[in-house]
Amino acid sequence: MSSSNEYYSPVVPAMSSTESPSAVDRAILDAARACVAEFGVRRTTLTEVARRAGVSRPTVYRRWPDTGSLVADLLVRELREIIADTAPTTGTARERLVGAIVGGGARMRRNPLFAKIFRADTDIMLTYVFERLGRNQRALIDLFAEAIREGQSDNSIREGDPNQLAAMLLLIAQSAVQSAGTYEPVLPDLDAELTHALHAYLTPTPPR
Repeated sequence: MSSSNEYYSPVVPAMSSTESPSAVDRAILDAARACVAEFGVRRTTLTEVARRAGVSRPTVYRRWPDTGSLVADLLVRELREIIADTAPTTGTARERLVGAIVGGGARMRRNPLFAKIFRADTDIMLTYVFERLGRNQRALIDLFAEAIREGQSDNSIREGDPNQLAAMLLLIAQSAVQSAGTYEPVLPDLDAELTHALHAYLTPTPPR
């Protein structure tokens, strides 16, 4: 398990999720995406990332001290872009949140970056998903919690701690994304069932 922990060490990189990346940051992240999609996480090196980004190795190291912290930021960016691209723009906050999760999960299952990680670095992904709450999960929980607060304001989402509700949504969504291929023979319309499950979890209980 030590090799997995090496790639997902709790290092806080220079760029936080709230900062706007510079052109150099974007070039490095784009190069890292190409490397991971081609080689997987384990075979991606900062030296190769620097070469593809057209920058020096010190330029990369000043921003990300190791491959794990760079990949963590890359996945946060990838997940945020997927959700932003798939989130509905109309409907209640609950409808938009559920649409974003289901649509994002479907996009993620087809995403070449995540597909490569699942194929080439399964042990790293399992450690990352099941043995720790990483930066990617926390970023998604924050996004979901913000939408849940909006839904509680427009009465489309039930009462409860937004962070706890968000964490449960992520747990459900992660399981659906990761196990979709396994359950396809008995659950061919996973997106429809996931949509139903999420709405049922979030919808306020009508007064008796």
